[in-house]
Amino acid sequence: MITIKTKEQIELMGKAGELLVSCHKELSKMIKPGVTTLEIDQFVEKYLAKHGATAEQKGYNGYQFATCASVNDVICHGFPSKTPLQEGDIVTIDMVVNLNGWLADSAWSYAVGQISDEAQRLLDVTKESLYRGIAQAKVGNRVGDISNAIQTYAEAEGFSVVRDFVGHAIGQVIHEDPQIPHFGPPNRGLRLKEGMVITIEPMINIGEYHSKVDADGWTARTVDGSLSAQYEHTIAITEDGPIILTNQI
Repeated sequence: MITIKTKEQIELMGKAGELLVSCHKELSKMIKPGVTTLEIDQFVEKYLAKHGATAEQKGYNGYQFATCASVNDVICHGFPSKTPLQEGDIVTIDMVVNLNGWLADSAWSYAVGQISDEAQRLLDVTKESLYRGIAQAKVGNRVGDISNAIQTYAEAEGFSVVRDFVGHAIGQVIHEDPQIPHFGPPNRGLRLKEGMVITIEPMINIGEYHSKVDADGWTARTVDGSLSAQYEHTIAITEDGPIILTNQI
């Protein structure tokens, strides 16, 4: 069932988004060679608690952490670990903030020290693909218009778009209908309506788009070991255009 949010509810989600952004900005200062993703995860949990919020994905279907921390070939849902980040790594930190019962969801990919030109280009293209998708999140457009804008751009730049994980609507629970794929033809799927709140979260690979899941049942990796990046925002659909509730700028 699709849930339409009121202006007041979107404002509450925006407050969660503001806190999420401030948390990302603080944790970004920690990301350097030698730090562990478990240290980042513990920081996030404490930061949210200090501001009266919780990490919604902790406990979700048995997930044990406040964040997902996906390094290099991990596409998404990576477990925070005690393994230190190394110079040249890329890492995506993904979190869902619950503030007063309303959620905001955002992932951001970070460079660890100096990274290769190829890795930097992956980050740049992935981020741009997100914003191209957001530009299509307009009242009257269809879900497929978002999907196609992302796929068309990323593939034209020589990268591949992950198929196995998609965006989604969000509100007081993490995953609501509809799903928001990052690939597919335009002019297809549900028509976007005012009051919908969705996540757009393209996962882009240097190599093949196929994924595999580790024995832990969560960690998704590229099948060929190539690098993967992800950027995600929570978006409100309004008559005045898309509003980014997790704006990093």
